Amino acid sequence: MITAIVFVEAEVARIPEVAEEIASLPGITEVYSVTGSIDLIAVLRVRSHEEVATLVADRLNKVPGILDTETHIAFRAYSSHDLEAAFSLGVE
Repeated sequence: MITAIVFVEAEVARIPEVAEEIASLPGITEVYSVTGSIDLIAVLRVRSHEEVATLVADRLNKVPGILDTETHIAFRAYSSHDLEAAFSLGVE
């Protein structure tokens, strides 16, 4: 499974509608409204890089109100459980 995180800059007046439309796309698992230089973060999980390309370039980028996107592919996932185990090595 491939996980990608997409930073989305959207028209301010359309952020809720853009978020809802992105969330309805197949392969999008979460959409967050955030503070900072971007407006939304979308998380997608698909089976192939081709699906990432299709979802981002052909579907997500065509949602009305999106001004710009930046896509990041995740290499590894770390959960709090994994991090606790890593930092407790050698501790008795």
